[in-house]
Amino acid sequence: MDSNRRRGVEWLTLAIIAGCYGLWALLVFVLPLPVWLSVLLLIPVLTLHSSLQHEVIHGHPLPSRFWSMLLVYLPLGLCIPYERFRDQHLHHHLDSNLTDPYDDPESAYMDPPVWARLPRAIRLVLMFNNTLLGRMLIGPLVSQYAFMRADLREMAAGDRAILRVWLVHIALSAGLVILLARFALLPLGGYFLAAYFGLSVLKIRTFLEHQAHLRASGRTVIIEDRGPLAWLFLNNNLHAVHHAHPKLPWYELPEVYAKNRVHFLRRNHGYTYRSYAQVFRNYALRRKEPVPHPLRHE
Repeated sequence: MDSNRRRGVEWLTLAIIAGCYGLWALLVFVLPLPVWLSVLLLIPVLTLHSSLQHEVIHGHPLPSRFWSMLLVYLPLGLCIPYERFRDQHLHHHLDSNLTDPYDDPESAYMDPPVWARLPRAIRLVLMFNNTLLGRMLIGPLVSQYAFMRADLREMAAGDRAILRVWLVHIALSAGLVILLARFALLPLGGYFLAAYFGLSVLKIRTFLEHQAHLRASGRTVIIEDRGPLAWLFLNNNLHAVHHAHPKLPWYELPEVYAKNRVHFLRRNHGYTYRSYAQVFRNYALRRKEPVPHPLRHE
């Protein structure tokens, strides 16, 4: 399949974007549900919105990147500016740098000498964060802190482009919060809780997307799940397929994998799981790998 062919409008993705915003509006402004139920239903909607942002980053669903960006630019999840997500994620797709603590902006590993200098309390926090339960409970806080700290350093060093992105993001987020405070049936606290746990669900996907491996081809996972989480992640659980063909739309990934399963499993050296249930069984309370990068020498 030619993943580089010119595409027209991807109507299925457009329909899901419209449905995502429609469900969001219903849950926040229209349906008088108990707060706990509204929060519970809103969490997957916010997770889906982040997955749709990922689709747009890779050139979907419109031929125009600008108009596609406008479709998902509104920060429903409040935490991550779309343009910073885009820039860091595209840099992450340089596979030769995958998992590197410095060159991969999405790496969860640390440089061993940096790790060795950390206080014991912080190391314990980060070790808990390397279990799946920890990644879901405290992972959004840990990653948001690291993300904002790095961007603040860049802004302090004079990067006006990052400053502009954050100023726009803060303005949009503040406007969204004001809108919610005035018109939403869901209390602000409930919305903030849904936004946090929307990120928590995303952490299930990113938890073991990549592993330290001597070969770049062995660093990206396949999770052969076809359940609700795979749908919420828009088939990005077939992550090795996505990295091999980043321009393929989400709905073509399962067919490409099914037709080339042996190839992909050989290519990623068998880094695969049958389902997210297996991932939970294996790693809910157990670390997948150490926090310091195991292939970097102190």
